[in-house]
Amino acid sequence: MTDRRPCPFCAEEIAAEAARCPHCRSRLLAVDPSAWHRDHPERRIAGVASAVSRAMAVPLSWTRVGFVLLTFFHLLGPLLYLALWVMVPYSPKGQPPFQRGLDLARTEWDRFRHGGPATRGPAA
Repeated sequence: MTDRRPCPFCAEEIAAEAARCPHCRSRLLAVDPSAWHRDHPERRIAGVASAVSRAMAVPLSWTRVGFVLLTFFHLLGPLLYLALWVMVPYSPKGQPPFQRGLDLARTEWDRFRHGGPATRGPAA
């Protein structure tokens, strides 16, 4: 059985991981930092909408509609989606793609600066 705890607003029993009380509809967490990852079961394309909806405790359909509506305002929807895809890690313990790219660039820059061997593949 899942862990339960009382809601701080109405004292009804709720799931320990709940972001919103199903009885009084109170938001329990303003922003859940542990939910900022894209590996959720309800993800479709890249998982950005599911990460945003989980972290902000809003319905997933509202988040997806919000991205579509923002598309009509100077293509802000796809730009925001792409920016969040780069910034939000895939798994809770993982690194975001932006950080992985920075680490790779830093490694290659150090290798170039110190004159190390290129890692393009095995020598023939």
